[in-house]
Amino acid sequence: MHMPAAPTAPYLKTLVEVHTKLMADGYKEEFTVTDNVLKALSTNKEYTPDDITIINFFRFEGQTDPADSSIMYVLETKDGTKGTLVDAYGPDADTDKTFFIREVEKIQKKNTA
Repeated sequence: MHMPAAPTAPYLKTLVEVHTKLMADGYKEEFTVTDNVLKALSTNKEYTPDDITIINFFRFEGQTDPADSSIMYVLETKDGTKGTLVDAYGPDADTDKTFFIREVEKIQKKNTA
């Protein structure tokens, strides 16, 4: 019996579609970054780069302007909070978010080495 493959990222074209799918999968929290701290918007709980795992990420280009790009990070915290962090991609990126994600990536690379 042949089972169809589960949908993968190529079938999800827009940030809204990906966000909707992730919400259905339990990634309900929305995060922001200020002063190198990730903050959960619904609870105001704060996390350091050591507290975060990047599960996946998706890049999007604007429909009318390719320079209007964004990136969505799929994150999970040590306490099990699952959510997303959205940032501009490229020269318009938020430097706080970019720095924080780089710190998380460095820690993850150390932990897998």
